[in-house]
Amino acid sequence: MQIIHDILKGKDTEAYVSKIINRLMDRYSDRLHTELAHRNMTELFVAVLLSPQCSDRQVNVVTKDLFRKYKTFDDYANADLRKLTKDVSGLNYYRTKARNLRSAARMIVDKFNGDVPTAINQIMELHGVGRKVANVILNEGFGISEQGIAIDTHCITVSQRLGLTRHKTADKIEIDLMKRVPKKDWKVVSNLFIALGRDTCTARKKFCGRCILKDICPSSEA
Repeated sequence: MQIIHDILKGKDTEAYVSKIINRLMDRYSDRLHTELAHRNMTELFVAVLLSPQCSDRQVNVVTKDLFRKYKTFDDYANADLRKLTKDVSGLNYYRTKARNLRSAARMIVDKFNGDVPTAINQIMELHGVGRKVANVILNEGFGISEQGIAIDTHCITVSQRLGLTRHKTADKIEIDLMKRVPKKDWKVVSNLFIALGRDTCTARKKFCGRCILKDICPSSEA
């Protein structure tokens, strides 16, 4: 579509993106934070680390009991791997996640004095932590959004349909969004796109008739 071509070339991008963000803020202002249950940085880190390929609801069910057993990074670092694996067995790829969790906790304790680092490159040194996980931890845990935008499957779908990217991989889509979304909105754009993706712009089906962006989205069928 011509509008997608124009957006990718930079024509009226600023006004278009501003309209998207403003409308989504009006509709989803109560959904600007992760739905992963947590009470502190340790719980946030663990929940986000366990979240890939799982729903937030699924993770919250598992962490409800997990957080009763393990309180600190020391607890995870010194955990019996078989027991920890069993404790997260309700999640997809739980064996790998258990190993990564224990290894990451050990590194946090040994290399970072028990504190989650605030630099994205340092966070990504931890086992099991990719760029999306690192961005969520920085945004939710420290209020830091200047280092990137968390990209999940909803963000991929919504960004493509809105014509903000032609790419399919998360790293390239993040680069496109960082170019086109004002830096002040990096902290909210991911959760806003997730909210839209869960509400009307699902990967399997579009519900354009009730979408807040139906009159400006180049992919709208309304």
